[in-house]
Amino acid sequence: MQISREALIRIAKETAEKSALSDPDLVAAYLTGSLRTGDPFMGNAADVDIVFIHAGEPKLRREIVALTPEIHLDIIHNPRRLYEKPKELRVNPWLGPELYDPLPLYVTRHFFEFVQAGVRDRYHESASVQARSHQLAQAARQAWSKLQTNPAFGPLKILDYLESLSLAAHAVALLTGGLLSERRFLLQFPASARAAGQPELAGVLLSLLGGTDLEGSALTGLLPEWEKSFLDAASSPAVDKRIATPRLGYYKLAFQSMLSGELPQATLWPLLLSWTLAVSVLPPMGQARWHLACGLLGLDEASFGGRLAGLDHFLDSVELILEKMTVSQGL
Repeated sequence: MQISREALIRIAKETAEKSALSDPDLVAAYLTGSLRTGDPFMGNAADVDIVFIHAGEPKLRREIVALTPEIHLDIIHNPRRLYEKPKELRVNPWLGPELYDPLPLYVTRHFFEFVQAGVRDRYHESASVQARSHQLAQAARQAWSKLQTNPAFGPLKILDYLESLSLAAHAVALLTGGLLSERRFLLQFPASARAAGQPELAGVLLSLLGGTDLEGSALTGLLPEWEKSFLDAASSPAVDKRIATPRLGYYKLAFQSMLSGELPQATLWPLLLSWTLAVSVLPPMGQARWHLACGLLGLDEASFGGRLAGLDHFLDSVELILEKMTVSQGL
């Protein structure tokens, strides 16, 4: 039976209050992510995104806590120092949108009054909006440049490629709304591209992932090998926190939901990203099926030069959108 959104919010509040009792260093806690902004469920699976703010430096920066096989807590631990200049957070592309309208779960020392006063001041002005987007577009270009100088082909190079794509897509999304979620990345981006006046970018993004002509059945066929890699990597202390056993159902049930929906290719982003994160800590023998999948998507070593050229054009398009907005608004 699906747990309700209200029940998850209550669990988040109880988690924050319980943590405050055992940790006097806790300054504040807030809820963010899809549970805060809308329906968090995909295939009856969801995560609860919570940010804990500590007076000092937290020993742990991220933890995954299972609630059920389908639902887990995703807790970020941040130091208070990150929030000391609220007016600068206004143009921070990650913390700015997060702090504009979070759901406070626990607070001391008037934390939210102090921070939100600075974040919300001139948040929606064109200069602030474009500052947030420009930072991501510049970071996307830097990631692309890094790809030109790193000759080694493998999971780490594909991760850099996905990072550049992600940053550019988020730069577009922030022009008219909020950040894209990982599982809904390819479902949400078309609306962002339309709002920015460049609807064709959605198709370009999908093609750069090799998904334009990909059938849902082909993606379904990749799931057993993806799951094996995920579970093999989850026990490694070196793997990204997104690859944790409590998150298996979070991904798997979402994949099944999207594969039966109107755009099964939307599965491609979270599938490829999580699979690449997983195999990046596995030995070469554990990467074999991933390499075959990359070949299917045109992301193998032989085809990668063409993908890089396509990424370059995609970044050019994003940068042109920002340049035109800057000129038209006299910035």
